Amino acid sequence: MKIATFNVNSVKARLDNVLAWFKEAAPDVVCLQEIKCETQSFPREAFEALGYNCAIHGQKTYNGVALISKHKIEDIREGLPGDKSDEQARYIEGVIATKKGAVRVASIYAPNGNPPETEKYPYKLKWMDRLIAHTKTLLVDEELLVLGGDYNIIPTADDVYDPKAWAGDALFKLESRQKLRRMLNLGLTDAFRACNAKPHQYTFWDYQAGAWQKDHGIRIDHLLLSPQAADRLKTCVIDQKVRGREKPSDHVPIWCELKL
Repeated sequence: MKIATFNVNSVKARLDNVLAWFKEAAPDVVCLQEIKCETQSFPREAFEALGYNCAIHGQKTYNGVALISKHKIEDIREGLPGDKSDEQARYIEGVIATKKGAVRVASIYAPNGNPPETEKYPYKLKWMDRLIAHTKTLLVDEELLVLGGDYNIIPTADDVYDPKAWAGDALFKLESRQKLRRMLNLGLTDAFRACNAKPHQYTFWDYQAGAWQKDHGIRIDHLLLSPQAADRLKTCVIDQKVRGREKPSDHVPIWCELKL
């Protein structure tokens, strides 16, 4: 089963680009982030025409996440538990049922947290605490579990082109990196790092200052696997070439393959 995560930075604005990648890569399941549309206005017909099912948790103009699957999506849960007052559409989870077995998959769009001196940074850290708490409950069931998404956290200095330039950024501040480390310490595996130890492999390049052309990137899109899923991991790849296409997202897809 080929499972991908892709922050599309507005599904409507990038639809042709996104659909072209779907046709080319033929993923079984995709976690989308930053769809930037309400649930009812998501262009589901375009994905259904390619043979996919859609589970959408949208929000007007901002955020928004989705699960797109060739297989039936069951037990769909919208929103991250832990704060009923939080209306931001940043989390959706479902079970992908196949004849060979089932995989629980979540699409995650964690808060950016910038500028760190504002209320946005404490919100980011508290949101990650909620994600850690929810992940603990999911791991109890010992399922094949894939937590895919834009975590807005750079794990290590090997995942950024210039650590000093990002030292004060919310994506690379120590507290942020500690939250991701706490996730991994629950027993999760970073699928990409399990398959590729080479430093300076990125999933995001800013639109500004020629970042793509200079390869000034960061790795913030991650596929985290439960022990049961990690045991089935065959490969994990960043589709870097997508960033060089016309009207691209500033993120690229990253996918892993599990043997069911």
